[in-house]
Amino acid sequence: MEKAAYAFKLDGTPVKCTVFGHGHINHTLKIITDTGAEYILQKINKYVFKDPAGVMRNVGSITDFIRERADDTRLCLHFLTTKDGQFHYQDDQGEFWRMYDFIGGFCLDTPESDQDFYQSALAFGRFQQMLSEFKADTLEETIPEFHNTIDRYRLFKQSVAEDRVGRLAGVQDDVDFVLAREEKGSILQNMRVSGELPLRVTHNDTKLNNVLLDRKTRKSLCVLDLDTVMPGLSAYDFGDSIRFGAATAAEDEKDLSKMHLDLHMFEVFTRGFLEAATSLTDREVEVLPMGAYTMTLEVGLRFLKDYLDGDLYFKTAYPEHNLVRARTQLKLVADMEDKMGQMNEIVARVAAEVRK
Repeated sequence: MEKAAYAFKLDGTPVKCTVFGHGHINHTLKIITDTGAEYILQKINKYVFKDPAGVMRNVGSITDFIRERADDTRLCLHFLTTKDGQFHYQDDQGEFWRMYDFIGGFCLDTPESDQDFYQSALAFGRFQQMLSEFKADTLEETIPEFHNTIDRYRLFKQSVAEDRVGRLAGVQDDVDFVLAREEKGSILQNMRVSGELPLRVTHNDTKLNNVLLDRKTRKSLCVLDLDTVMPGLSAYDFGDSIRFGAATAAEDEKDLSKMHLDLHMFEVFTRGFLEAATSLTDREVEVLPMGAYTMTLEVGLRFLKDYLDGDLYFKTAYPEHNLVRARTQLKLVADMEDKMGQMNEIVARVAAEVRK
């Protein structure tokens, strides 16, 4: 850790180091130097990210790109380079470290008001806008085929056929529900392959807790957790935000009657996202509701697959945890199907209002 801290180009000499935050993936520390400069030092989880150097090449290139164009330096994380010009340091044990300027602010796990959700929409829409001219195809896929729903279905059907731990009989209705939506769930991926939708730089983990808010104004600052930044579709980022933030129940709520799509929150996020992401094409805007539907279906499929596989990927608190998660997501999918007409109307109306 000490070697890692000194490997980067710091302002001053480190005098204090404390554990920071409560993240579950990377080991995070806060460093303070004798000049008062504050930094975040992280050890990248190699189990989750198989190519940490590739992750940091992506992160370094997009943050440099944004910082050159942003009016406020707080709108983008600033990653330091090592003394040999790299965005990461590899220690003697083969561990990878990175460091960035500490930005004061706070994060929320769930919105405490409509304004909080609106600010997260502005942040993720602004992220899209600031990177609209970045060549997305130059980024590395740090998690290959992450939102390739066609491939997700292929792997899902393998798990169904293998039934490794004998759980299929108890979830056949759930499996049938997922399989019946394969064609609809593959629409966006087919549009991506055909070029009907442009390739964008996408964040791929657009939860509210990945947006830093200003403590005084409560306005959004920068987007955090850039490890999953990859080439993708704008609808992916919009959709995952809706899946998480406009749902009326927690991801693992056992009472399915509590899970619905909140159309009011859907409109709140849509407005903020479209106000900020002004470079989206008309076709991209049109498919935003399908993005919400697809991301919810994909996550439900992944939870159900992991349940069939014996809970190998997602951490679980009890044996049926992944099944509960899957059914909650699939209930939200069903509700989105009922409300798709309203979702399309909201997007069309808001787009007309913010683009006039």
